Amino acid sequence: MTQTTKFALTATAAALLGAGMTLTTAASGWTLPAWLQNKSPVAAPLAGDATPGSSSANTTVAAAAVPAPVAATLPPAQLPNYRAIVQTQGQAVVGITVAGLHKADGPAIADGQGMDEDPFFRFFRGIPGLRMPQQMNPGAQPFRGQGSGFIISADGLILTNAHVVRDAKQVTVKLSDRREFSAQVLGSDPATDIAVLRVDAKGLPTVQLGDARQVQVGDYVLAIGAPYGFEQTATQGIVSAKGRSLPGESVVPFIQTDAAVNPGNSGGPLFDAAGRVVGVNAQIYSQSGGFQGLAFSIPMDVALKVKDQILAHGKVEHARLGVTLQDLSAPLAASFGLGSPNGALVSSVVPDSAAAKAGLKAGDVITAIDGEAVHVAGDVSSRVGLARPGDKIKLDIWRDKAGRSETVSLGRAERDAQEANAAPQGASLGLAMRPLERAELNQAGLDHGLLIERVAGPAQLAGVQPGDVLLALNGRPVQNVEQVREVLKARPAQVALLVARDGQQIFVPVRLG
Repeated sequence: MTQTTKFALTATAAALLGAGMTLTTAASGWTLPAWLQNKSPVAAPLAGDATPGSSSANTTVAAAAVPAPVAATLPPAQLPNYRAIVQTQGQAVVGITVAGLHKADGPAIADGQGMDEDPFFRFFRGIPGLRMPQQMNPGAQPFRGQGSGFIISADGLILTNAHVVRDAKQVTVKLSDRREFSAQVLGSDPATDIAVLRVDAKGLPTVQLGDARQVQVGDYVLAIGAPYGFEQTATQGIVSAKGRSLPGESVVPFIQTDAAVNPGNSGGPLFDAAGRVVGVNAQIYSQSGGFQGLAFSIPMDVALKVKDQILAHGKVEHARLGVTLQDLSAPLAASFGLGSPNGALVSSVVPDSAAAKAGLKAGDVITAIDGEAVHVAGDVSSRVGLARPGDKIKLDIWRDKAGRSETVSLGRAERDAQEANAAPQGASLGLAMRPLERAELNQAGLDHGLLIERVAGPAQLAGVQPGDVLLALNGRPVQNVEQVREVLKARPAQVALLVARDGQQIFVPVRLG
């Protein structure tokens, strides 16, 4: 106990004594009054009930002078048995080593700098055994890396992250008992960052699967993986937030935790307090390349949905609504006649898309999907992205200060667009782009350009925004991503982007070096 605490306690004791209360002393110390011990005090008799000449009258006066105790707080939650979780579930956590050729999309990068926007390098940088070349040039480069995974069926089915096995030619799985197996990649989905592997083995230990929807903010969690190559490492924390929509991620409603996750944890399981896997550790936010209290996991229901599609079809299809969305601010909500800034504001509608066919317009606010409230734009993106093409959803829309409902038959997200979202072209810029369709060009009054769908890294720092249209790079008009790559091959320290935004054209300088 510190001096400050002791002083405060002594002062409190003196005040209580002054109010007529007593402290009972013993050889080992003194006893706190009942209400300070979180015990229910015996009700003092009313003043009229006191017997003349008895001590109850004094007790009544003293009790009346004491302020009413504050309502008892919730009892502290019991810590989970982390040892038991590790002993019973850790056997099903595996280490994954990969080797192959990685396709570098940007200019030469020295010592891996500037790769933070690429989740592959974000998680593998600094891992023992991974050799980062001193100078990486565009084209295929050999690499070795390490991640984590976990066994979900005794016949060798394993879940991990898609970026762990991206471009891998050899995938090796190492069990907790040090047995090693060559693994086959059954399929991967860059949009959700989930991959399914299989090893030729029987009777393997498996994890117990849980329901991420039951996890609440403040719940205890445990991560097991191989950070920096240190296998079977367990770290604990709590759920910091749910339903996080990260920059550049439009599909996954991430679980945010403060459990220490570092390069090499990628693809490993996130356990709840009962030892059930509720998430797949996937991303960290860091300025140093290491853990800084922000880790993000893919909810298990999302991972299982992707797994089922891969096993059934060998690939994953995602739905597309065909709108550009933004979060509401309080002033925007007021201007639309909404009482609170909850909902997703439609800023544009893609011609001939599912949204266009359903009659959605720019300025509509999506307030609910199938009766489930929408709070931010990411709620719509994740819900639509995890649906199947052809699925019908009911949208509650706020338009012209009145509510209405529309049923939308969702379209199909193009495979190329999904891959662009997971691995941005022009990686050193931090942009994910696609060519505009002819109808989109006509609507925008343009004759060329690339729609910027995701922004990260240098471009984000420079103020480039999703929804901007890239017209030219360093004065050279661009009509496809290859033209952007050609400019970046010269390894410029700075580039000038000409973008169209809200009917205007502006130059945005982006520093790369």
